Amino acid sequence: MKFFKSKESLSEEEAAHLFEIEQKIKSYRAKGVRVPTRKMIKTAAQIEGIRRSAAVNTAVLDEVASQIHAGMTTEEIDTLVYQFTVARGAVPAPLHYEGFPKSVCTSVNDEVCHGIPSPEVVLREGDIVNVDVSTILDGYFSDASRMFMIGKVRPEVKRLVEVTRECLELGLKAARPWGFLGDIGAAVQQHAERNGYSVVREFGGHGVGLKFHEDPFVSHTGKPGTGLLLVPGMVFTIEPMINMGSRKIYIDADNDWTVLTDDGKPSAQWEYTVLITDTGAEIITG
Repeated sequence: MKFFKSKESLSEEEAAHLFEIEQKIKSYRAKGVRVPTRKMIKTAAQIEGIRRSAAVNTAVLDEVASQIHAGMTTEEIDTLVYQFTVARGAVPAPLHYEGFPKSVCTSVNDEVCHGIPSPEVVLREGDIVNVDVSTILDGYFSDASRMFMIGKVRPEVKRLVEVTRECLELGLKAARPWGFLGDIGAAVQQHAERNGYSVVREFGGHGVGLKFHEDPFVSHTGKPGTGLLLVPGMVFTIEPMINMGSRKIYIDADNDWTVLTDDGKPSAQWEYTVLITDTGAEIITG
């Protein structure tokens, strides 16, 4: 059985390229290596659609970066994201996703992820906040987040934000064609723990593009040379969540969404959507 179906509408050049990938995947499978399914590998047309979505997603984050400030509520961030996104013919992917009530996730200080925007949450001097934006355009999905430091932040908190960004970049560097998902997790985990931080394990990166969340799950812990094979055409997020203290977390019982650190210490996260290419990994949106 062919890995790539011949009935798909592909150019002669793309078909030849995918055939080469198929043969290489077969050789790895024969050695007992875990290989991606066909659905995890995007065609050139699909990648182009994801890129268009990602262009809007990046523009949204740039707009947030230009306006975020002390005294702003997270509800105002949500309104900005919604209006900016729909004005470009796109849809905020989080809105009503499995019941999520807002257009963006805003996670402040000890909130690890999935913070729900609120008029009651006012950004104050010294806060850190992760703004996680996801976009649907013409049926294609993209996803990225950035950390923002509000005014003057304590040096130890600033260091957490910086090291988390370094973890993301090291994870990106480890994402190579014909490498392994475990390479990414190992790079993130080693750098975080070397700096005295812990890595959240319950949440991680994910495939993205045709759906909001697809396979594979991308762990930010791991061992080099283990896990799923990375193949050109795969699109997924790398989004390490790094805690200043314990890695233990809990979900807010009041809303069943917001994830917080168990010890109340700050957490930081940065996120890219990346494409595995023939030569490395390309940032699609970040």
